[in-house]
Amino acid sequence: MNDLKSNIEKCLANSNLSIKWDDIVSIVDGVNASSLASHDTSWLNMLGSEITPALKSYLIELLESRSAMMVAKGSNGNSKKKLTELRKALTEMTVDGLILPRADEHQGEYIPPGAERLAWLTGFDGSAGFAIILQKTAAIFTDGRYTLQIRQQVDQNYFDVEHIVENPPIKWLEQKMVSGNRIGFDPWLHTADAIRQFEKLINQKGGKLVPLNLNPIDAIWTDQPSIPLSPIVPHDIIYSGKSSIDKKTMVCEELKQNDEDAVVISSPESIAWLLNIRGSDVPRTPLPLSFVILSRDGRISFFTDTRKVTSLVSAHLGNEVSVFPFKDIGKQLNTLIENQMKIRIDPKSNPTWFEHHIKKSNGFVSYGDDPIVCLKAVKNHVELEGTRHAHLRDGVAFARFLHWFDKNASSEKLDEITVADQLKTFREEGALFKDLSFDTISGSGPNGAIVHYRVSPETNRKLKNGDLYLIDSGAQYLDGTTDITRTLAVGDPGDEARDRFTRVLKGHIALATQKFPMGTTGSQIDVLARAPLWSIGMDFDHGTGHGVGSYLGVHEGPQRISKTSSSIPLEPGMIISNEPGYYKEAAYGIRLENLIVVQVENIDNAEREMLSFETITYAPFDRTMIDKKLLNEYEIDWINAYHASVRNSLTPLLSEEVACWLKQATAKIQ
Repeated sequence: MNDLKSNIEKCLANSNLSIKWDDIVSIVDGVNASSLASHDTSWLNMLGSEITPALKSYLIELLESRSAMMVAKGSNGNSKKKLTELRKALTEMTVDGLILPRADEHQGEYIPPGAERLAWLTGFDGSAGFAIILQKTAAIFTDGRYTLQIRQQVDQNYFDVEHIVENPPIKWLEQKMVSGNRIGFDPWLHTADAIRQFEKLINQKGGKLVPLNLNPIDAIWTDQPSIPLSPIVPHDIIYSGKSSIDKKTMVCEELKQNDEDAVVISSPESIAWLLNIRGSDVPRTPLPLSFVILSRDGRISFFTDTRKVTSLVSAHLGNEVSVFPFKDIGKQLNTLIENQMKIRIDPKSNPTWFEHHIKKSNGFVSYGDDPIVCLKAVKNHVELEGTRHAHLRDGVAFARFLHWFDKNASSEKLDEITVADQLKTFREEGALFKDLSFDTISGSGPNGAIVHYRVSPETNRKLKNGDLYLIDSGAQYLDGTTDITRTLAVGDPGDEARDRFTRVLKGHIALATQKFPMGTTGSQIDVLARAPLWSIGMDFDHGTGHGVGSYLGVHEGPQRISKTSSSIPLEPGMIISNEPGYYKEAAYGIRLENLIVVQVENIDNAEREMLSFETITYAPFDRTMIDKKLLNEYEIDWINAYHASVRNSLTPLLSEEVACWLKQATAKIQ
C-alpha cells in the first residue's frame, strides 16, 4: 500500500489536481460501499477531470486493494460481545434500551452496507426486521417471509425471535419494560408516525422515549462501511419524458393549493424523479442518497455529499437548485422557520428528526403525503414507450434463458445459483442494461414455496426431475424497469401441481382482462386473481400487484393490488404487477407474473369512463403445466393470443435456433 500511495502522490505532483491522499482514500472507500458496477470508472470524475492514464491505473488498483481489505476484515465479534458493548454504550447515554429498525435515513427498500445495523448486531440480513434491546433481554422481529431464515441466522441464546404481526415490537416492549425506563432511538431511522406509536405506549408505562444524537451501534461498530459515494448522473429527457422544471411546477402548484411554503422530500426515488437524476448509492435501485427542501416559489435546496455533484450535474441541475452538504439541513430549515414558513412533512416517510427540529424551533408543521409519490406513479408517454422497449429487450433475454433452461434442466446438473446467473448473463448482453432490479428469487422444489426465498451457497439446491422451479427476476434498463416471474417444470411435477398452476394462471388471466370504471382501487379487483384458488379452499399470502417505477424502484407506491384496503385509485399510465401464486410448504411454489399498464378502455355506449390493462411482459408460460380441462374457451383464447403476441414480437430479434424453440413453446392450445 505504501508503494501505491507513493506512486499516486507522484502522479498528483505532476498534475494540476490538488487532492490529498486522505481525501482520495475517503472517496475510494465510499465508492466501495456503493453499488457502482466494478467496470464503471465514472467515480474518477469525482477526483477531477485531469486524470492521466497512469494515475487512473493506480487509482483503480487502490480501489481494488481497499475493497479486498474490507472483505477480509468482516464483522468483528459475536452476539454476546456486541450486545455487551451496546448495553455499555446505552448506559453511557443514560438510556435503558434501544429500538432499532432495519432502515436508513430514507426509509428505502434497499439500504447501504453501513446502514445494515440490524444485520451487524443480530446476524439477520432479511429485508424486513426490527429489534429491541433492553439491559436484561432483547428481541428481533420479522414477518412470515423470513421465519426459517431468521432462526438460522440469529443466536437465540441472546435474542427472542418474534413474528412481527403476531407479537409486534410495541406489544413485546409493553410486556418487558418497567416504569422509569428510558428507551433510546435514532430520530433519523424512524418516521414520525412510527415514533408516535412507541411514544404513546412508553408514556403509558411510565417511561420516556429519548432521541439520541448518536446511534449507539455506530459508536461500537469499529469496521462499519463508509457512507456510499457514487457520482450522480443526469437522466436524459429522452428517457424521463418531462423536464425537471415541469415536474417542479406540478409540485409547487400543490403546495400553493394547500397554502404551504415548502416541503421536505426524504425519498431518494422522489428526488431522482423530480431532478431527473440517478445514482448508484444502494443496490438494485439507481438512487443518489439525498434530501430536498422545495419551496413553493420553485427554489430547491439539494442536500447530498457534494463530491457526487460533478460539473456536468451542476449544469444539469441549473440555477434554481442549490447544492448543500447533509450537515446544512438544520441551518436551511431554520431560515424557513425564522421567516414563519409553513413546512410540509410526510409523517409516514420523513425521518422524525424533521418534525422534532421544526417543533423544537417553534416552526409551523403541515402534515401531508410526499406530493411526488402520486405524480411519479403515473408514467408519461415517453416513459411508457421506454418501458415497452425495455420489456421487449428483456423478453429477448428471457426467451434465450428459457431455451437454455429447456435444453439443460433435465440433466440434474443445474443448481439455483447457476440458473439465476445464466439469466443475468443474457440480460447483461442487452442494450441499456444497468443492473438487476432486485436479487433474483431462484427456488426449486421446496425452496420455491418460500415466497421471498433468497438463494445462498448454504441453501443452494440442484434442480431435480419432478421439481417445479420458480424464478422471479427483473432488470434495470435506462428506459425502464422489469419484473417477471415464471414457474417451470423439470420433468413431470404431477397432476396436483398442474392443477394449482392452472388455477394461478386462471387468476392471472382474470385480472389481465378485467375492465373497470375510473376510480377503482386495486383492493376492489384483487379477488379476481384469487377466486380460482378460493373455489377449492386455497389462497396465497402476498399482494397480487405492486407498482413499478421507470428506471427506479421495482416496488413503487402508492398503487397496489391486494386484500389490504386502499384509497388509491388506479389511473391511466400506472405500471403494476399481476402476480398471483400458490405455495405448498416443503413441496413447491407457483407464481406467474407479468407487468401491466393501466389504460383507458373505449366501450361503445359506456355510461362511465372505463379502464383496462395492457400486458407489457413478453414471455411464454410453461404449456406443459397447463391443464386444459380447467380452462374455458375465453381463457384458452387469451393464452393463445398472448403467446402469439410474444412470438411475433420476439422472433425477429432472436437467433434461428431460439426462434424455432419459441415457436414450439407458444404453439396453440387446441
